[in-house]
Amino acid sequence: MVLIQALSSALVLALSASAQQPISDPGTAGVTPEIVFLYNDEWPTGIAVSASGRKFSNYPPALDPTDQRYTVAELIGNNTQTPYPSAEMNSPPGGRINYSTYPATGANTPDYLVGVQSVVVDPADRLWILDTGRVATANGTMLGAAYGGPKLIGVNLTTDKIFKTIVFTPDAAPADSYLNDIRFDLTPSLTASGQGVAYITDSSPEGRNAIVVVDLGSGQAWRRLMNLPSVSATQGFVPSIWGELVYTNGTNGMPIGNVNFGADGIAISPDGATLWYSTTGGRELYSVPTEVLRDQSPYAELRSQASVRYHTQKGLTDGMETDSNGLVYAGNIEDNAIVIFDPKTEVVSTFSRDPRYSWTDTFSVGNDGYLYFTENQLWRGAAYQGGVDRRVKPYVLMRCKLPGNGTKITQAAPTGNSTMAGIY
Repeated sequence: MVLIQALSSALVLALSASAQQPISDPGTAGVTPEIVFLYNDEWPTGIAVSASGRKFSNYPPALDPTDQRYTVAELIGNNTQTPYPSAEMNSPPGGRINYSTYPATGANTPDYLVGVQSVVVDPADRLWILDTGRVATANGTMLGAAYGGPKLIGVNLTTDKIFKTIVFTPDAAPADSYLNDIRFDLTPSLTASGQGVAYITDSSPEGRNAIVVVDLGSGQAWRRLMNLPSVSATQGFVPSIWGELVYTNGTNGMPIGNVNFGADGIAISPDGATLWYSTTGGRELYSVPTEVLRDQSPYAELRSQASVRYHTQKGLTDGMETDSNGLVYAGNIEDNAIVIFDPKTEVVSTFSRDPRYSWTDTFSVGNDGYLYFTENQLWRGAAYQGGVDRRVKPYVLMRCKLPGNGTKITQAAPTGNSTMAGIY
């Protein structure tokens, strides 16, 4: 009888345990993403979507030395890409590395693309190509830039012709700079040229970080917030992605270190008055009034530094973007998520979460009301895995429908020389 009671009790407990399951992370939340394009060739970072729906990506050889055949391409049907604006422009004579100097540098070719980190369609539906001028050797060693390499190129998407090339001086883009992402304000009254202004993050892993401001008419460029903590990687920063702690792993004789990219993600408010930015070596969100960045008085740098505002923690972010409603979108890479920061409330909320998010890199808001973004597994590359490349193709372009009928921020194209070819 005792044995029967014991067996009966054990059976009840077993049945009870099987009926009760501990709660678990569902892995998804918010908007479900759609797959738009699969990258089976080179490794992408940027995405730019035009008003007509044309899509462009870039492939930086400074972060992946296997990105050699082209550094900018248009995405076409059947998950294929074609070099843009042309195959010739993607192939500098003599290659992407200049071995005639010691040490070797990126090619100093203003008429060719060397190492593009970002492509962006501006509010007037023109494509801009941001070239760092930097490349890496086969073993992953990133070389410095040479004058003629770092540049900003504007392309008329109606004609597919270049209308402007701005070659940055070493003061604006030093050899160890890494021009990362860019946003535009085309308001004519901002500068004497009337062509508008661009704001660029310099995420240099060597630590020379800043916001670079560019007069799109004159081509003049200057640096602000130089080496300020808000534009620099956080000392000792160690992100956790897919359950793994991530370091830069001692390859090429270098010691193991921390993820060290400075100012990277950037977004501009619909009225152009506020620039939001963050590093890819921390989790903080900052802003600065654009007026102080454009200031060129003797006190401009002091004013800029004094005007920086810390807002919140929003997770590890690479790219950022804003929509017509003024919402700021950012990756939260450690949580496989995209978050929204609402400047009206200072609250961060989850927009979309999906286990397929492998490293949300760059955003582009389309005129169709979708947020487009690349997922590229950056942290699984050899530089973060002890020299072993753990990335698995395909890389992915996804999109999510924006809330509240949000869409791209648009402006009229500047008049005057906005469509004239020239090097400045």
